[in-house]
Amino acid sequence: MGRLLILIGVLFVVLGACVLLAEKFGLPLGRLPGDFAWRGKHSTVYFPLATSLLLSIFLSLLLYLLGRLRH
Repeated sequence: MGRLLILIGVLFVVLGACVLLAEKFGLPLGRLPGDFAWRGKHSTVYFPLATSLLLSIFLSLLLYLLGRLRH
């Protein structure tokens, strides 16, 4: 269980570094066209549709390539 938690922590650090690098190179994850935000008087609802699609495509390609390399 300890090794799994360490692995998850390392993955979060790597993911955070990737997000920071993406912002540094001009890819504003979370603020792309297609990300919706509704602001009311007392609440805000945020739905990052474009960011979710972009990350889904990237992760799908990455997992596909990793699967092809294993066989």
